[in-house]
Amino acid sequence: MLPLALLQRITERVRKGDPLDAVLRTLSEGAGLQRMALSLADHEAREIVIEVAHGLTRDELDRGRYAFGEGVIGEVVEQATAACIPSIRAEPRFLDRTGALDEGMDRSFTCVPLYLDNNVVGAISAYQRVTTADTLARTATLLTIVGGLLATPLQRLLTARGPEPVRRPDQPRLSVAGMIGRSGAMHDIFALIHQVADSPTTVLLTGESGTGKELAAAALHAQSARRRGPFVAVNCAALPEGVIESELFGHERGAFTGALQRRRGRFELAHGGTLFLDEIGDLSPATQIKLLRVLQERVFERLGGNETVAVDVRIVAATSRELEQMVAEGSFRADLYYRLAVFPIRLPPLRERGGDIVLLADHFVETSNRAHGRRVRRISTPAIDMLMSYHWPGNVRELENCIERAVLLARDDVLHSHQLPPSLQTADATGTRARSGLKQSLAVVERELIVEALKANRGNMAAAARELDITERMMGLRVKRHRIAPQRFKGGRAGTPETT
Repeated sequence: MLPLALLQRITERVRKGDPLDAVLRTLSEGAGLQRMALSLADHEAREIVIEVAHGLTRDELDRGRYAFGEGVIGEVVEQATAACIPSIRAEPRFLDRTGALDEGMDRSFTCVPLYLDNNVVGAISAYQRVTTADTLARTATLLTIVGGLLATPLQRLLTARGPEPVRRPDQPRLSVAGMIGRSGAMHDIFALIHQVADSPTTVLLTGESGTGKELAAAALHAQSARRRGPFVAVNCAALPEGVIESELFGHERGAFTGALQRRRGRFELAHGGTLFLDEIGDLSPATQIKLLRVLQERVFERLGGNETVAVDVRIVAATSRELEQMVAEGSFRADLYYRLAVFPIRLPPLRERGGDIVLLADHFVETSNRAHGRRVRRISTPAIDMLMSYHWPGNVRELENCIERAVLLARDDVLHSHQLPPSLQTADATGTRARSGLKQSLAVVERELIVEALKANRGNMAAAARELDITERMMGLRVKRHRIAPQRFKGGRAGTPETT
């Protein structure tokens, strides 16, 4: 099993902005690894250099330079594949530039590629006592996960060094079936999905509603070795409290009124595949406890039964809520959160990936054309301007709905700006630009705030002034300036509408 507490400590160090050598030290001490090194690649010079290390002297670190394809590290970077070496003494590809064999002791060696924005930017490697292939495979998984967690500090390090490495012509940009995006934010997501897809690690997808978390979960399944198994999705927020336990774990005949026969739950249905638990933050405390046991032991009992059921399921969870804040407030179990957040992936909101808006809009035009038998061939320039200037609080789902509506309203083969919803319309397009100046507009807002404060405090000017964080004298001057009669709010209930 993966060391979850160790991964949580590393995540905290990265979030706090600790130096990379401190992160490597934490990983080395927590996982029993030795001579850890993070190497960066210069694709133009075709050279790989150890940039940060733990357990190496300054002289050993300086000797850690490799050409592309040279030695184990060179091959890992050039071929973008992990290497697990059971014995460095018996491996002819192992060059021992840093003197690992000088102490006369044989070691095992693991090295995995590092990705950033879909590019191989280097490698992370570690030594350990001579061990088995299974242990080395687990070490490779651990290093891969840690490499994904280091995306932000790696970006800072590369930015400080100068221009980003140039991607090789034969190193294509990554993509994920079912997901659309060319922006840097989405390419980072694609890289993380490729990195963790084949691992059994639990993944937690976070992000606002409508950002495509279910698509990402389906992509993780499709890219994994479990892709021939079932992909079972369950929305935890859509199931009533009295039903969710039966839905997840199944029930025996007679477990409750109406249970006429045994029923398998979603965990059993997903055996050999992937179970996607959407809106995991909406689970009740009682269900959280039962889910924690399944995550730890992969066994459970059906509702009303005593038989222990074992399942082989990869868990992908998702939430639009702030689980860390819920943990702090006590509404979500901390131990369950740390079990779920082994490999967190944040799906960016649409406002952070503006370069994808037109690409997505074109895609939704095509799908709406097929669904409704329309022939819209392009989006007009004014309509594109509106799409690009809108803030998209509903994210990709809102964009899809807007395009579908516009396609239904289209009367020719062009999608025009006036066919977009009113919420996207601009003042210039609709002729509704404000006629008043800034001073007048601010005065209107100020009067509304004062009236609302007086309503809430039943005409008490002193209390209203405290609520608005101004002095009583300032309140008096503004009441007089706006010709407001505080007495009309006295005697009624707080919040009674103003009458004129």
